[in-house]
Amino acid sequence: MNRRRWLSGALAAGMASLVSACGEASWRLSDQARRMGEGLTRRAQRLLIPADALAPTYSRAEISPDFRPNGSIAPAASDYRALNADGFAGYRLVIDGLVERPLSLSLAELRARPARTQITKHDCVEGWTSIGEWTGVRLATLLDEAGLKPEARYIVFHCFDALDQREDGERYYESIDLIDARHPQTILAYDMNGETLPVPHGAPLRLRVERQLGYKHAKYIRRIEAVESFAHLGRGKGGYWEDRGYEWYAGI
Repeated sequence: MNRRRWLSGALAAGMASLVSACGEASWRLSDQARRMGEGLTRRAQRLLIPADALAPTYSRAEISPDFRPNGSIAPAASDYRALNADGFAGYRLVIDGLVERPLSLSLAELRARPARTQITKHDCVEGWTSIGEWTGVRLATLLDEAGLKPEARYIVFHCFDALDQREDGERYYESIDLIDARHPQTILAYDMNGETLPVPHGAPLRLRVERQLGYKHAKYIRRIEAVESFAHLGRGKGGYWEDRGYEWYAGI
């Protein structure tokens, strides 16, 4: 059952326009009202839906033959292009911030961790959906290895890509809370549909956070940071598109 539709039925009809995390009605509201609606959505989902409830999964026969890439498709930043030219042999994923044991991991080291494969649907805020198979390491596994400090509340994903394709452009970033970070379907994917993750879909590593809309699924990840607040990042809203008016909590 679609969670957003289910919540709309569960909550009072008068709150429906505020509860919706996307849709034309929500964009007409003031910033304060949108934040209120986002808060209602988050609290309602957290209250009514178990933290480990799984997003729907699909069969191989249902994989979309043409999965549209969202956002950037070929980062122009020189550091990314150099890694890509070398087949990402020199890539290292940095995990730092409010952790006890900062990590720097190669792709080979990430692949050596226990892997999870899932076939799920990608829901884009633009209105299209696609189904794909993803394989990667659970984010929770890496966070446990790094050891989160007690004050850590959010996980931030810093990316290689700038959507304006300028060398000094503002690079994409996203953030999620610890509930979504530790969800069993939240993985850092390095394979798609049984093959190495292609560049248009976020190589060498992208986030899959299956209970969130597509813009939360950060691609081209270079660093993961545990933070107490994201007020000091970007414009303080918790993500590239959130800084431009999108809701931070994009649960579906």
